[in-house]
Amino acid sequence: MKKLLTLLFTAALAFSLSAVSFAQDAGTAPKDDTKKEEKAEKKAAKKKAKKEKKADKKADEKKDDMAK
Repeated sequence: MKKLLTLLFTAALAFSLSAVSFAQDAGTAPKDDTKKEEKAEKKAAKKKAKKEKKADKKADEKKDDMAK
C-alpha cells in the first residue's frame, strides 16, 4: 500500500511539473501590443499638448501686440 501511494504522489507531482512546461504562452503577445499602443498614445498626447501650448503662446503674443 505504501509503494502504491508513493507511486501515486510521484505521478501527481510529475504531472503537475510537466503541465507547466507544456503550457501555451498566449499572454505575452497582447501585453507587448498593449504597451506599444500605450506608448504611442502617450507620445501623441504629449505632441498634442506641445502643439496646443505653442498655439496658446502665439495667441498670447498676438493679443499683446494688439494691445500695444
